[in-house]
Order: sequence, then C-alpha cells, then structure tokens
Amino acid sequence: MGFIETIKERARKERKTIVLPETEDVRILQAAVKIMKEDIAEIVLLGNREKVLKKATAYGYDLSEATIVDPKKTVKLDEYVELLVELRKNKGMTTEKATEILTTDYITFGVTMVKAGDADGMVAGACHATADVLRPSLQILKTAPGTKLVSAMFVMVVPDCDYGANGIFIFSDAGLNQDPTAEELAIIAGTTAESFELLVQEVPKVAMISHSTKGSAKHPLVDKVVEATKIAKKLYPDVKLDGEYQVDAAIVPSIGAFKAPGSEIAGHANVLVFPNLDAGNNGYKLVQRLAKAEAYGPLTQGISKPVNDLSRGCSADDVVGVVAITAVQAAAAERR
Repeated sequence: MGFIETIKERARKERKTIVLPETEDVRILQAAVKIMKEDIAEIVLLGNREKVLKKATAYGYDLSEATIVDPKKTVKLDEYVELLVELRKNKGMTTEKATEILTTDYITFGVTMVKAGDADGMVAGACHATADVLRPSLQILKTAPGTKLVSAMFVMVVPDCDYGANGIFIFSDAGLNQDPTAEELAIIAGTTAESFELLVQEVPKVAMISHSTKGSAKHPLVDKVVEATKIAKKLYPDVKLDGEYQVDAAIVPSIGAFKAPGSEIAGHANVLVFPNLDAGNNGYKLVQRLAKAEAYGPLTQGISKPVNDLSRGCSADDVVGVVAITAVQAAAAERR
C-alpha cells in the first residue's frame, strides 16, 4: 500500500471533520465527491447550499448528501461572532466587524469553526494565497503548546525511487519562512522530524541542506546551516540529524559515503531541511514536475489544530490527499 493510501486508511479510522471553505473552486467540489465516496473524513463545505449544488451539478458532481453550511444563515453565527470578538477584542474587534468578517470571509469562518470544536481541521488555499489562509489561523487558533515557530512542509512521494523512505521525503520549510535564522532552522528540523514520524511512521533521518558538504565551501549561508545543525543537535539529541550536506550527499548512499564518510545520515536522509524558502519551494516543485512526484502541502506544523494550505496549482486528488493528512494530524493533536 502506497503512502497516501495508508494515510487514507488511517483517516477512515479516525473519522475527523474537515472544513473546506473554497466551494467557488471546482477542484474542491470534485475532491469533496471523492472524499465522500472513499469515506476518508466527514467534510463541511461552506457557501450557499443552492449555489454550491447548482455549480456541482453543472460539472456532473452529486453533492446532495454533503454537509453545506452557509455562514450567512447558520444558527451558529452569533456563537462564532462572540468567540471571535473575545479572541480579538484586544485588537479592536467588535460585534459588527466580526459579523461582517465571518459572513464574507469563509477562510476565517472555517478557522472559527475549528476553534469552536465544530470541525477538527481545515484545508484551503486552492484559490487563496498562503498568507490569507495562515493569518487567521494563527490569530484564532494560535500556536500549539511548546511551539516556538510555525513552519510549512511538503510530503514528497517519488515514484520508482530507492532513496529516502522508499521514495518518501519531507521537504521543509518549503512554504512559509522566507529566510529563517540558524535557531529557526533548528526548530524547523525538530518539528519536521516529528511530522515525518507521525505521517510516514518511520525513523526520521534529517539532513540540513546547503551548497556545501562538511566544509567544502565557505560562505555566510553555509555558516548559518552549520550553526543550525549544532543548535538542532542540542535541542533534539534523540533525533538522527546532521549537516551541512548537498542534496546528493544527503540522499545517495555512494556519494554520502564519499563526501561524508562515517555519517549515518549522509546518503540515507528522508527529511531535507532547506536553508531558505527559495531553495525549499523551488526544490519541491522541481521534484514534483521533473520526477512526477506526488507533492502534498504546504502542510503546516506548529498550529494548535491543523490548518493546511494548498498549492494554487493543486489537483482534486491533491486536495483529497491533504484532507486525509489533516485528519491524521487532527487525531494526533487530540492525543497531545
């Protein structure tokens, strides 16, 4: 059974409720049909029921049995308004302003549903920028206890690949932090290792990526990764982690043995922590397009309840996969 099928099976057992706010996007409607058919999770679609069903029917999708909540008409609106005012009153939130936001901004409505406990997680981003998805999530849900930094990762499933965990990797940060400091890189490494263990259910082997391998180049960018590696080893002594490595030294056993002899990580890494967002974001896209890899994300790490972003170039199948992952994350969040 492949990675995403295993995740779906785990999600079916958890029976979590995931809200999908972007019903204006046909990919979300198509994904909703698949999620219901495969019984992956309970889903809640946001929007005017008549309009959602009309659009779905026009594309040949039957969503007549779907749960559709209209933010303008729901009996929960007053409760959500009161909750949002309480959470944001120090920022000047009023009843009038909260009512306007919740009835027009479905992303914020969805996050508020999660905060209220009426959904376990949310997936959005098919037609919204990452900032528009994550800003209300951080404002309303806040960070998880003990979390110092929220970051974003991609699960990469590379076909016909012997590297990583049978072709499975996590790339981080590939969606949020543009130029993390050495300490932030170290934290990203630790949280990504935890995510790998949760989702892939194998031992994470973390490589701190650079254009240098063990001092082969000198530059402040290399220095940052070297320092991040030192910090990460102190913060997470039980995590298998090393660096700095070029990608080939990190994942190819023969090159790892040549460039970094004696390392248990070199040539065997399954978690790649990139030095900045330029490297991480373009790295995942190169692997996705050239290696025809499945890419699930950007998946967030560090929010108290899971809200996951989608690439605006996502397919309906990508949405289905991210919903399944979100359900698994939600179950883990409950057990914390």
